[in-house]
Amino acid sequence: MSESENSKEPGLRKTRVGVVTSDAMEKTIVVEVRRRVPHPRFKKIVKKTSTFFAHDEEGAAAVGDRVLIEETRPRSKRKCWELKEVLSH
Repeated sequence: MSESENSKEPGLRKTRVGVVTSDAMEKTIVVEVRRRVPHPRFKKIVKKTSTFFAHDEEGAAAVGDRVLIEETRPRSKRKCWELKEVLSH
């Protein structure tokens, strides 16, 4: 079975690829994820963005880096993702 973002099977965690927009906090980065979806009424492809707070223990990511984040247990009120790897600088 292929790995799916919307899978409801236990043990599979969601992953997202995005760009770091802020690293001003300690051990936390803000990642912006863009996706392209059809408009419900007009069927035109539109871009949607979502922002995620992710845990970065080593401080490996910097602003502008393309990163892979994975869902994890809640670490604070808004932070429930963690950095898995930096894909490009």
